Amino acid sequence: MNLTKLIGDDIMSRLKYIMELKDYFGTDLKRINHALKVLSFADRIVDGENITDEKIKKIVYITAILHDIGIKKAEEKYGSSSGRYQEIEGPAIAREIMRKNNEDEDIIERVCYIIGGHHTASKNDGLDFQIIWESDLLVNIEEDELYKDREKVSNIVEKNFKTKTGKNIAVDLFLS
Repeated sequence: MNLTKLIGDDIMSRLKYIMELKDYFGTDLKRINHALKVLSFADRIVDGENITDEKIKKIVYITAILHDIGIKKAEEKYGSSSGRYQEIEGPAIAREIMRKNNEDEDIIERVCYIIGGHHTASKNDGLDFQIIWESDLLVNIEEDELYKDREKVSNIVEKNFKTKTGKNIAVDLFLS
């Protein structure tokens, strides 16, 4: 039996990108797990916001999986994992991965735009970007242990969260 028919195109596509992520990062479980947690939050926000547009959903899940793909090259090239360097290095790597997986050019360009700005608030220009922004923040609040400072988290949520679902998740996890 054809695996794609059994589990669907969406799941197969996600699995391909997750495998690409794992191949790229190898044994760096911290980076792999970070991306998978961002994907999980992104899925929750997409569902909670009742997003049905398949193109937006695809952009969100590919971006969630690949958003930090530039970190390895940034560390090699600049000796830093700074968001600025990730934004410089990530799009080219993501573009190569997506072309290898025969994505449409408009999806490639949008994913690369978001990856190329996912640490820069002023570049956030749409719902797909906002979902990645919030999902990454949720994971970073936990991983960076920012949740230990409720006031700081409250300010982050107030300033950065625009979706009802993302805001509810943040409040439930860190402020209740």
